[in-house]
Formats: sequence, structure tokens, C-alpha cells
Amino acid sequence: MYVNGYVLPVSEGSKDTYRAMSEIYWDHAHKHGALEHVEAWEADVPDGKVTDFRKAVDLGEGEKVVFSWVIWPDKATAKAFEAQDMDAMMADPRMKELGSDMPFDGKRMIIGGFEPIVDEGRFGGGRYVDGFVAPVPNGNREAYREMAAKAAQVFLDHGATRDLEAWGVDVPRGKRTDFYRSVDAQDDENVVFSFVEWPDEATRNEGWKKVMEDERMAPDKDNMPFDGQRMYWGGFAPILSKGA
Repeated sequence: MYVNGYVLPVSEGSKDTYRAMSEIYWDHAHKHGALEHVEAWEADVPDGKVTDFRKAVDLGEGEKVVFSWVIWPDKATAKAFEAQDMDAMMADPRMKELGSDMPFDGKRMIIGGFEPIVDEGRFGGGRYVDGFVAPVPNGNREAYREMAAKAAQVFLDHGATRDLEAWGVDVPRGKRTDFYRSVDAQDDENVVFSFVEWPDEATRNEGWKKVMEDERMAPDKDNMPFDGQRMYWGGFAPILSKGA
């Protein structure tokens, strides 16, 4: 599979317009092979000392962070859609009905293509989502995958429905924002885009308590495969969830 991951700032008053635009996107993407699409609105997003979701998109007053993904069967299918159907989507009469004002600032949206390295559980319908972005040295890919696979089992044991971790394979540099800049990535580091799906927020909150108490999650501080101080995360409530 191939994952398009996004983090973007959306005007708080444009939530309904953004959701409607996302519905149109899904109609076109699904027709061309997309398997699932989730758009999730910030619900529990903490401020970080070094990095966080708000810093990632240079969030302004009156804006909220959206964490989203589209999953494709492979990279070729995703790229074919980008090359062939984006113009058709923008010409969709429903897009014109939404008006000319975009509900988000595309110049501050960060995007990337990712290859799943862990995908445990099942598509949970995106009822509540924890999103993560982390910098990982290229040489630590396997060590990170092993750590993430063990953590995924812990999350599933405590109520999560799915845990997906994806390694950056097509992550562009941006003039103002991008995934690399958002985690202050060094020259030898890549970006991991990941999420944990839960059946609801209450299960997530209770599950996190159990996860943090689980001895399997005790960190090996001398052998961490990434810099946790530059990882950022947050909880999101989906406003659109499509797919398997």
C-alpha cells in the first residue's frame, strides 16, 4: 500500500466547507483506486516545547489543525490520480458551488507519500485518531519498525482498533512548511507518519492510561531509534471517514 499523509491549517469557520470539499475529493479518488480516506479535526492537540502540530503548519488565530490520510493500493495508482484527475476534480460543479475561497491555506499544508512498515488491526472507521509524526535516522528503519510493531500490539490490547506506521518515500521540501521542517529533521533522518485508530474518545483516554502502565512500553533509553523530543502527536476527531 501507499499512504498520502497531510497536516494542514483550516479556518475554524470553514469546517463544513472543508468537509464538503473532502467528500468531493473522495468521490474522485475512490473512482481512481483510493482505498480509504480520513479527515480528522483537532480535539486534543498539546503544545510542545520543540515541535507540535500547530508549529508544523504555522497555525494562525482562528485556525484548527487537520490530520488526514488517503490510502492507495500502490504509489503508481496515487501518482496517476494526481497527474490525471486533479483538474477534473477542480472542475466538478460541486466545487464551484462551494465558492472561490479555499477553506485552508495550501501554502502551509504539509504533504508526503509514505510506505507502511507496520499495519496491525483493521480500519476502524476513524472514530477517534491519534496522529504522530517523528524523525528517524535512515539507518534505524528496522529498529524503529521492530519497536513500533511491539507498541502496536500494546495499543491493540488496550482498545485500539488499528495502528499504522509509514516510512517517508516521497516527501517534498516546501518553501514555508514541510514534514522535514516540522520535526527539525537532520540530513540523515527520514520522517515517519503514523496513526492509531480507536472506537471512540472514551476508549482512547482509558486505553492510553493502560498503555502507559504496560511494562512492554517501558523505553530502553540507551537504544531509542529516534528522538522523542522532536516527535509530535495529538488526538483528532474525524469529520470524514471513507473506505474499507
